[in-house]
Amino acid sequence: MRLGAGTFAACCVAIEVLGIAVFLRGFFPAPVRSSARTEHGAEPPAPEPSAGASSNWTTLPPPLFSKVVIVLIDALRDDFVFGSKGVKFMPYTTYLVEKGASHSFVAEAKPPTVTMPRIKALMTGSLPGFVDVIRNLNSPALLEDSVIRQAKAAGKRIIFYGDETWVKLFPKHFVEYDGTTSFFVSDYTEVDNNVTRHLDKVLKRGDWDMLILHYLGLDHIGHISGPNSPLIGRKLSEMDSVLMKIHTALLSKEREMALPNLLVLCGDHGMSETGSHGASSMEEVNTPLILISSAFQRKLGDIRHATRVQQTDVAATLAIALGLPIPKDSVGSLLFPVVEGKPMREQLRFLHLNTVQLSKLLQENVPSYEKDPGFEQFKMSERLHGNWIRLYLEEKHSEVLLNLGSKVLRQYLDALKTLSLSLSTQVAQYDMYSMMVGTVVVLEVLTLLLLSIPQALHRKAELEVPLSSPGFSLLFYLVILVLSAIHVIVCTSAESSCYFCGLSWLAAGGVMVLASVLLCVIVSVLTNVLVGGRPQRKL
Repeated sequence: MRLGAGTFAACCVAIEVLGIAVFLRGFFPAPVRSSARTEHGAEPPAPEPSAGASSNWTTLPPPLFSKVVIVLIDALRDDFVFGSKGVKFMPYTTYLVEKGASHSFVAEAKPPTVTMPRIKALMTGSLPGFVDVIRNLNSPALLEDSVIRQAKAAGKRIIFYGDETWVKLFPKHFVEYDGTTSFFVSDYTEVDNNVTRHLDKVLKRGDWDMLILHYLGLDHIGHISGPNSPLIGRKLSEMDSVLMKIHTALLSKEREMALPNLLVLCGDHGMSETGSHGASSMEEVNTPLILISSAFQRKLGDIRHATRVQQTDVAATLAIALGLPIPKDSVGSLLFPVVEGKPMREQLRFLHLNTVQLSKLLQENVPSYEKDPGFEQFKMSERLHGNWIRLYLEEKHSEVLLNLGSKVLRQYLDALKTLSLSLSTQVAQYDMYSMMVGTVVVLEVLTLLLLSIPQALHRKAELEVPLSSPGFSLLFYLVILVLSAIHVIVCTSAESSCYFCGLSWLAAGGVMVLASVLLCVIVSVLTNVLVGGRPQRKL
């Protein structure tokens, strides 16, 4: 087959783009998303399971807290709070962690450890990808379901002060806000003063339900002089005094409220030993998460150690705390210590709502969801929960009821852990098969271009592409057979689905035919060159 130089080049570019697209589809896997549209209104919550008994709990549980304050300190490492620096520079926070009414966690922030993806993870419960690193420079409005969106839909009044990334992600969601740009990293004073100057006034008011504060100074100090700078200690002391001011104000207001308040201290990401962030070192991914409330009663001598959780768990926990639906795309699980002081029926209700949300997400994104251990544990938990409800409605106080409730509780917690892990793995892993297919196509086109350059430099040149020899046909069918066998083996043995295996046989077969043709053309051209001939050219 004879092709002009321009046509040949255009075909090569088109095939190259196809190969790169397949590779990028494997390198940036499709995020786990719910098919339910947020703009169509909230779905009714899943009813409480029942086994032969009528249950009238078909609504969301009421809020656990009256007001929620989130203090996010940019680049706050876990050892800045739980280590020697915390003891020295954050005495009030250390007291709350060790003796106060609080629950402490080390929350793992998945890479990329930059601000915008981490805010998305905290508020949506989903796992952003590396493509969000680019969006971090100019954050577009967040269209995914989130705690902020659910709170606004429920009529809650949200106030924000701090990094303007929040304002870009959630436009028209705050009744009051004051954004601060994060690009002037030499400024580590005014960026925080601009947040703190609002505190005295807003803490005296009662016309808000959620207050979010994002402090940037610590991150800027890290970029300038690293985590061992003497400025770090001063900034931590400043943040400790801010936390004390907020906590004491919330406690003084609780006398007028029916419910307690919740104060959340967290970081979006950590800080490496050079003061940077974005990668996956332990210093960059480990962040502190402290939940403080008078509802978390602690007995004398009760020593609590910070347990490891995922940053995506915050969204589900905040939703339950505020009496809101869990964001549809969340892969996180409820931090159980927040609700462990509630009656057993309420605890099971919270866990059931979380497992239903995760199981729906699994069903919509994993074709073989029925074989997933988490889904099997969820179905078992739901059956046991129904039996417990029947027993509860018949007899509210018995040893059997208590033992069965504890068993259902453990079953739900195991199911949550497994479901969350399955969904997180689905997002985080690379699609190696699709990446290999894209790489093969790209390399074949590059090889063909390199072999054809000497003959195709003239604009009026015509290249003879060998497509009809008997040897070509035999090689073509052999390659097609081998590629088809590889495709069947990979797609039937893979534990998780991949993009290329999800394509129809017609589409996947088309790519295999294309790869086979390219390989045969390369072999034919190489044979002509090595034997002493040359690709035919007509001028």
